[in-house]
Amino acid sequence: MEWLGHAKIGFTTSPEPLQFKTKDGEETDLLRIVEKSTPPCRLNPWLFNGHLQTAMTVLKAEGPVVHYKRKLFDAEDPAYEGNFAVDFITPPFEGQEEGLPPRTVYYDKQELLELETGSLDSRPMIVALHGLSGGSFEIYLRHVLAPLMAGGEWEACCINSRGCAGHKISSSILYNARATWDTRQVVKWLRLKYPNRPLFGIGFSLGANILTNVRCSSGLMEGFH
Repeated sequence: MEWLGHAKIGFTTSPEPLQFKTKDGEETDLLRIVEKSTPPCRLNPWLFNGHLQTAMTVLKAEGPVVHYKRKLFDAEDPAYEGNFAVDFITPPFEGQEEGLPPRTVYYDKQELLELETGSLDSRPMIVALHGLSGGSFEIYLRHVLAPLMAGGEWEACCINSRGCAGHKISSSILYNARATWDTRQVVKWLRLKYPNRPLFGIGFSLGANILTNVRCSSGLMEGFH
């Protein structure tokens, strides 16, 4: 931590960051986009380590209001049997589902049918992975996704690790930093249902480790940024 909580931010990227062209035709890359969009780090100077800084986040206001509808996926690979929950950001709705996090309900049958139909739209989509014991409801995750969703140009979903975010454990398989199987299945499903959508992944803490291991798998996740 630097003087009075003004901390430095470092960025790590591959030798050849993903290239983009902006709407005005300017050539740029993912590193420069992230550097430009990341706000300065202003920590509380009275909290002397990272654990206290993290603990303080639960004492703040509730954070952005985000609504989710949940779909359960049955694992395709018999080696990782069971099911897992994926929460999709949706427009605001009324109601609450007992046992689920705030502002989260299951898709009804008609909505699931529409979801399974997919779409040919080309809106970019974020696949988020939360931390060790969190879920789609975590404040840090909502702070990242809410600004993107506000403009109506993005879609997003969060893969909840097994047993997290009110999901009942359905097998002996849980998760760890190399538990990439559920993420792989969801990305493949999204590609099938939304073939024109660019897919982007973002992970936090343990989720970032899972995402790194997914990306390290040569060829299988090509095009997943």
